[in-house]
Amino acid sequence: MRNYFGFISVLVVTLLCCVLIAAGKRTPTLFMVGDSTMADKTELDISPERGWGQVFPTYLKENVRVENHAMNGRSTKSFVDEGRWDSVLVRMHHGDVLILQFGHNDAKYTDPKRYSSPEQYEANLRRMIRQAQERGVQVVVCTPICRRQFNAQGELEMTHGRYPAAAKRAAAGAGVPLLDMETVTAQWLRELGDQESKKYYMNVKPGECKKFPEGKVDDTHLREAGALAVGAMVVEQLKAQNVRFLTRYLREQPAEQAVYTTFCRPNFK
Repeated sequence: MRNYFGFISVLVVTLLCCVLIAAGKRTPTLFMVGDSTMADKTELDISPERGWGQVFPTYLKENVRVENHAMNGRSTKSFVDEGRWDSVLVRMHHGDVLILQFGHNDAKYTDPKRYSSPEQYEANLRRMIRQAQERGVQVVVCTPICRRQFNAQGELEMTHGRYPAAAKRAAAGAGVPLLDMETVTAQWLRELGDQESKKYYMNVKPGECKKFPEGKVDDTHLREAGALAVGAMVVEQLKAQNVRFLTRYLREQPAEQAVYTTFCRPNFK
């Protein structure tokens, strides 16, 4: 009898330990930090614009949370200077994942609040990577996606200058994966051509949406179809490089309909 109660006691303690361990196991978070091409858009009822990070959950399983902190118009410099980076950093925990994508706005040399030279941009990325790693976070760096800018001869023009190379150096120096999204999106645009690629970007016809009743030509930002296409390219790059700390969260097939992030931008508008 004594042995029986001893066995029951051990079993109860073991079960309690399992329950406590399960209760303490948190769902990892994928943090997305970058500019408007990645960011969540809030005017979904009046504008077709979407960031690729906003629809990235389309490709993810339910065993990972997504917090998209990317913000319109931000560079590595302004994201840090405004306190946005510190706000994201304190939310990170061991086992989380961070995707960084800047570059579009760092190059705006006429705006001192945003401009970072390629060298400063690289240093800012290195700092972000290091600080995230110090919190036990796995990091992926992306070069900026390509603008849809074709010249009169129908040739795609590359507009990001030395910034993609700086992102590559920052990633290589820190030993983290680099997704060359400029190159893969450029290839995608060349294959589509000038006319066919317009439907993936914010080329809005007059009367098409309430926000731009007179129409708009925007060859930087994406519609939902473009955002999903870029997200699919990110998935392909992650699989090609066998980035296991992220590929384990990928669906075998994307969701049948676009899945959006839960809007998250703590302490900021």
